[in-house]
Amino acid sequence: MIENLWLIGIGTGSPLHITGEGMQALRAAAVILVPTKGAGKDDLAVIRHQIITASGTKAQVISFEYPVRNTALPYIDRVTAWHDEIALRWQDALRDARNSGPVALLVWGDPSLYDSTMRIAERLSPQPHIRIVPGITAIQALTAAHAIPLNTLNGPIQITTGRQLRARGWPVGAETVVVMLDGECSFHALDAEGVMIWWGAFLGMDEQVLFHGPLAQATESIETIRTTARAEHGWIMDTYLLRRM
Repeated sequence: MIENLWLIGIGTGSPLHITGEGMQALRAAAVILVPTKGAGKDDLAVIRHQIITASGTKAQVISFEYPVRNTALPYIDRVTAWHDEIALRWQDALRDARNSGPVALLVWGDPSLYDSTMRIAERLSPQPHIRIVPGITAIQALTAAHAIPLNTLNGPIQITTGRQLRARGWPVGAETVVVMLDGECSFHALDAEGVMIWWGAFLGMDEQVLFHGPLAQATESIETIRTTARAEHGWIMDTYLLRRM
């Protein structure tokens, strides 16, 4: 049973992204759960272990394997079933816990932004007390890497997903659009006239790659870079910012 669950944002890949509060929380945790995602995706677990080691924590570290989504199900059903299974695997992993006290999970980016760890935690019974330690988001890492502001002067912003961009197009009233969770380069669906794109993958990591320019001219280059990087590493995390100029 988990009485206290700490969700610690760790940024987007650099061990330096985690805050002082995050490091302090790791040192105070009794148990730390670390997901593994199978062959070709070990980089994510390696970074988590580097952060844990750097914190100097004495917590017991327990690994658990992430389940695979059932692609035969409709999207919402698929994600719901996946979340259910993750919650069960947390509980199964904790059967090996020797220490009693707070359980910590290292969450990529920030737990509040396009991350479902809090929703997964709601499936636990009894419901634990949840502590959130904020982390650097992919949006912050992207704008910092490109040295650009997130917004124009008094300009509206929309944060969305690739799925929503494909389905609905450019959000009404938005001047700047940040797109996350896009595995299909959904900027193809847009009228590129007058639009600039700032794209980045592996943000904060040694493997970081960036590209920016007019969308009409950047599309092919970004697709090529993305395909090459994914083939090289076996996975990719990327995000991008679009702005009407």
